[in-house]
Amino acid sequence: MPEATNLPSFRLNGLVAMVTGSGTGIGAGIASGFAEAGADLVLVGRTVGPLEVTARRVESFGRKAAIIVCDLTDRAELRRRVASLPSLDILVNNAGTSIPEAILEVTDTNLDAMVNLNVTALFVASQAAARKMLDAPDRTQRGGAIVNISSQMGHVGAVNRTVYCMTKHAVEGLTKAMAIELAPHRIRVNSVGPTLVDTPLARRVVDTPEKRAYFESRIPLGSWAKVEDIVAAALYLASPAAAMVTGAHLLVDGGWTAQ
Repeated sequence: MPEATNLPSFRLNGLVAMVTGSGTGIGAGIASGFAEAGADLVLVGRTVGPLEVTARRVESFGRKAAIIVCDLTDRAELRRRVASLPSLDILVNNAGTSIPEAILEVTDTNLDAMVNLNVTALFVASQAAARKMLDAPDRTQRGGAIVNISSQMGHVGAVNRTVYCMTKHAVEGLTKAMAIELAPHRIRVNSVGPTLVDTPLARRVVDTPEKRAYFESRIPLGSWAKVEDIVAAALYLASPAAAMVTGAHLLVDGGWTAQ
């Protein structure tokens, strides 16, 4: 028999993961995937009903699910709720929004909405999560992980996406800076860059056959991503399998940015 290789684990056994925007879509998928991999979940969102659905899915894997209903743009409330957690090992910053508009038509209301959720709330959640992670006296032995769900638009530009691209470029810079600063504590920080993912939100934005055909023409693999594709990337980055990966961006874009 050949000697077994010492492959790193993709399991999250015994870890606690917080996922923002986990009521639907990518966030719900990540929460379920992490539960299947052995993690207990803290589910964060604005509406309790969808979070309860995700919680039942988490519990079906035999894992615990705590629910936090809050507005992520309420900095004080977000910090308070994270600080009140018993423990935390993983944060997935998934919550975000996109409001497609031509640059000359962007309103202050929409500008603030995207910056406040996509950038400021992500920063505050990361700051609060890092503080909570560091409450564990053995953190440098246990390690920790922050995974930011960014976008291919954090690397390129696009028509009618000026503010969205701006916020996702900011997430990429923040990911690198946090990775360097938190590395001495063995807290790794990485990002995932999806292309269009087949979710209700994406279908509302890409709402005509012409738009769908255009975007599919830009993806060399020829199709949108599935939620499971993003779950797999996030699970890798959160797991011990990525123990030496920090400050990195994992593109799941079907080749969009390779062109």
